[in-house]
Amino acid sequence: MSFPYTEEMMESVKKVEATRAARMAAEPRRMTAEEKDALLEQYHPDYNLSSFAEIIVGPNKGEKAPKELVELLQAKSRVQGMTLDLAHPDYDVDVLVIGGGGSGASAAIEAHEAGANVMIVTKLRIGDANTMMAEGGIQAADKENDSPAQHYLDVMGGGHFANVPELVEKLVMDGPDCIKWLNDLGVLFDKDKDGNMITTHGGGTSRKRMHAAADYSGAEIMRVLRDEVQNRKIPVVDFTSAIEIIKDTEGKAAGAVLQNMETGEILIARAKCVIIATGGAGRLHYQGFPTSNHYGATADGLVLAYRAGARLLYQDTLQYHPTGVAFPSQIYGALVTEKVRSMGAQFVNVNGEAFMHPLETRDVAASGVIREVSRGNGVHTPLRDGIWLDSPMIDAIHGEGTLEKRLPGMLRMYLRYDIDMRKVPIVIYPTLHYQNGGVRVSVNGMSDVENLYVAGEAAGGVHGRNRLMGNSLLDVIVFGRNAGQEAGKQFKNVTLSDLTLEHVDNFEKECEAAGIHTDEVSPKILPDYRRKK
Repeated sequence: MSFPYTEEMMESVKKVEATRAARMAAEPRRMTAEEKDALLEQYHPDYNLSSFAEIIVGPNKGEKAPKELVELLQAKSRVQGMTLDLAHPDYDVDVLVIGGGGSGASAAIEAHEAGANVMIVTKLRIGDANTMMAEGGIQAADKENDSPAQHYLDVMGGGHFANVPELVEKLVMDGPDCIKWLNDLGVLFDKDKDGNMITTHGGGTSRKRMHAAADYSGAEIMRVLRDEVQNRKIPVVDFTSAIEIIKDTEGKAAGAVLQNMETGEILIARAKCVIIATGGAGRLHYQGFPTSNHYGATADGLVLAYRAGARLLYQDTLQYHPTGVAFPSQIYGALVTEKVRSMGAQFVNVNGEAFMHPLETRDVAASGVIREVSRGNGVHTPLRDGIWLDSPMIDAIHGEGTLEKRLPGMLRMYLRYDIDMRKVPIVIYPTLHYQNGGVRVSVNGMSDVENLYVAGEAAGGVHGRNRLMGNSLLDVIVFGRNAGQEAGKQFKNVTLSDLTLEHVDNFEKECEAAGIHTDEVSPKILPDYRRKK
């Protein structure tokens, strides 16, 4: 097989091959805490202060956030100038779930189980979400040599001890039950011949607790959740975006203004409880980074909750996954799962040198890759400079056929472009992957706005300032189910007064008083990739 690598790249591949045996015999050392701190401060994108701006209005006034997010938080509302009949809603339900990914589906299932009349509204289709794109696995401490306490320490350490402890406790304590719940629903986890779940390490884990379904874990989980939503006949309104949260005159969340993406029709949904499960913000392309996120990841949930009066937490911290595709161009920025490294592949520079332990935490690993390239040790490609990920090490360590069996999705993705990652290393560079922060929530999932719940990537606090591999899928399930269960209890005690959008008018007045003048409208809904004139 001929590979689409340049002659210069193939010369570097020879150096990688020449050092492979020696590298396999000597594991790269891990960095000290002091080395990690120095590396992050100098090279991690979150420390690039010029890319952040101050929030001028709202609950987080005076705090910093990425410039792109600040523009959306302080933009004009899409309902500005509209005449809306809130007294005659098009939909009237107990629980409205905004978002059709893993968290939204889990929430809807649990609220339905509690007896609520539930509706999901999603701007794309159910399953068009970051959950679908998650690859490596889902953590849970359900093995004899592990415990939720050990998992707790790993999560806190990975998040630089900035995590909200109560949320982390909820995450790790509910983890084993969530694995059982998914398994009972039909998720096909990797198992050995005796039916025991196979678990592996991830960056920052002290025990092997990563449960996976090959390298398409999120897609497998989403398949089962979507089936369960359909089996329960939970209504899904797709290609319809929530563009504003509605409150009642007492300040409680009471529904949402919706817009049909195809016709532009405006619809009103009244609900006793609202769950925001809108996912992340990768399609804002902070600092110009490519992203592994799905097409709809535009921070809509943060905008909706913020204008409704909910406070954000750690909105200034993002996760740049260390292994995004740097070549070829057709899949630029796509995720190369951490599972590739957990199975032995090393970071290797243009000279064939392993310069960093493969399982440092993601923020440290991403910073290490950026530093190595900045030192002139990157692999030059027609697209951009990157670093080798020595994927042929997997079969060399575990036996021929291992990569094909355990990473079939990765293998197929590269083979489409004539790159056989069993034979040659692949080129990677950090990609914008995850929104570490989000809307501040309590342990029951409720935001600062009564009866407005937030779950999954749209919520902040559980991961602190850095997330470990496998904790996002766990977050999605634990807190999606939790929000659904809590809303399923809460709606029975809710009596709504008249619906209002007065909070939107008040927010716009606050922006005007602060001297904010913009043509930007939000939520963004979808990214704009049209060529600028």
